[in-house]
Amino acid sequence: MAALSAEWLAAQRWFRAKQRPTAAVSMLDHASLGPVELRIVEVAYTDGGPSDQYFVPTLGGRDPGDDEGAWTAIVKAMDGEVELHGQHGTFVCSRTDALAALLPSDTRSLDERRLRVEQSNTSIVLGDRLILKLYRLLESGINPDLEVAAFLTDVGFADTPAVAGAMTYLPDGGQPAAAAMAQAFVPTTGDAWATMRAALVHDPDAAVQLAARIGELTARLHAALASRPQDPAFPAFPARAATVAETGAWRASAESQLAQAISAVDEEAHARLVRAAPAVSARFADTFGSATGEARVSRVHGDYHLGQLLARTDGGFSVIDFEGEPARPMSERRRPGSPLRDMAGMLRSLDYAARTVERTARVDAGSWLAAARGAFLGAYGGIGDDEIGLLEAFELEKACYEVRYEASNRPDRLWLPLAAVERLIIGQGRAS
Repeated sequence: MAALSAEWLAAQRWFRAKQRPTAAVSMLDHASLGPVELRIVEVAYTDGGPSDQYFVPTLGGRDPGDDEGAWTAIVKAMDGEVELHGQHGTFVCSRTDALAALLPSDTRSLDERRLRVEQSNTSIVLGDRLILKLYRLLESGINPDLEVAAFLTDVGFADTPAVAGAMTYLPDGGQPAAAAMAQAFVPTTGDAWATMRAALVHDPDAAVQLAARIGELTARLHAALASRPQDPAFPAFPARAATVAETGAWRASAESQLAQAISAVDEEAHARLVRAAPAVSARFADTFGSATGEARVSRVHGDYHLGQLLARTDGGFSVIDFEGEPARPMSERRRPGSPLRDMAGMLRSLDYAARTVERTARVDAGSWLAAARGAFLGAYGGIGDDEIGLLEAFELEKACYEVRYEASNRPDRLWLPLAAVERLIIGQGRAS
């Protein structure tokens, strides 16, 4: 069966372990949903490390195509809150009130269109009414993407697509793992990354205004995430109330990103990072050791950048993808943290946009970034002078993460985060 072969799996965009040689692929569990087979595939590796489990629906023993009804069948199972029993676990489907308004009475009218984009999951648009996301890699525990999106839907935050339903795989005697989520489809013109880059080329002043709009959206997002501090899954408190262990964890995370960045590169890049490392570590020690003042702690997006904002056809933006950085364990991605970490991620994304556009268009990245940074922070509001150092430390941590990411995935862009690390340690991250 093609969908169970190591070669087929390795060729999929959503397969996460392309650098690990596969030892064996086996079917761990399956359940029938009409003609659709919901399969849990286990992949073992020759390096002796832990195996992975993937969610692989099939139709006639192959990957379903568009307009074959497989994806509609999954959404209908959510609508019916169906439970499907396999040999070793159960697929549990659920819905929200939003699904009734989004799912037509005649589901045969729903055309299916898989999005052909680079992502770690699979997304299918159904009739321009719903979007179905398959979480291909099954991770035990509460999925933050589903959890946070459902929370924001419940508190009335309108700038994220409403959650309509979910499918969870519950292995016998094990922890649940999210397999799929259905959300309202948002008509878009692309994402904020493409929108920002186009504005930078044609009207840099308009691009500054875009940064301001994103700052205002980010403030509303963080306010919504902190709106129910009594909810144990969504606490909110000042950083001065955080324990030494929590603030120590921020420093440990940053140091880990630095160490992994150094290990990920070689030759000149390695030498540059090794030279910078003492100053980077000193900045982390000084800043994370005194994370008090007006800084806050709450649930955050976790992997916030321009690509996580959909540019809607009505001119607004919608925030998506609350899974957090894929390289971090799921339990870590669900921990409350500083909203400044999200802001640092967006500032790094603005830096990426400006510096990549500068290479092909007449844009002065340094001066534009100074204006865009001021517009973004000004529109966000509430950033005290004592928080600027913490924000820059999170930017430095993110740049270290980017070094590792680019070394593994886009080595031709390694220059960008490497230069950012060197700028940030000498306090030039905001304008140059």
